[in-house]
Amino acid sequence: MHKEIIWSPLSVSDIENTIEYLSDTWNEQVINEFLDEVDLSLQLIALYPRLYPIINIKLKVRKCVVTKHNTIFYQEKKSTIQLLRIFDTRQDPEKLKFK
Repeated sequence: MHKEIIWSPLSVSDIENTIEYLSDTWNEQVINEFLDEVDLSLQLIALYPRLYPIINIKLKVRKCVVTKHNTIFYQEKKSTIQLLRIFDTRQDPEKLKFK
C-alpha cells in the first residue's frame, strides 16, 4: 500500500539548503540527479516503509541512505510517512535532531 509522505519543516529546510549548496557549488545536472535520487528513495519508502533499518527504537526512526552525503530519516505512521530530516552527513552528527 502506497503511503503519503508528510514533510516536516526541518526536512523542507534540509532539502532547500542542500539545493542551495549544490547550485552554488555545482550545476543544474547535479541538482537534478540529486532530486531524482531523493524522489526514487521517497517512492521506495512510500511503497515499502519497512525496507530501511530502524536507527532509533524509542522514536521508531528509520534511515535511508540516498547518496554518500545525504540520508533520509523518517517514521512510519498508520497511514503516512513522516519525513523528519534529509540530513547532510558531512555535518556534525550532534546537529541531527528530529524535533
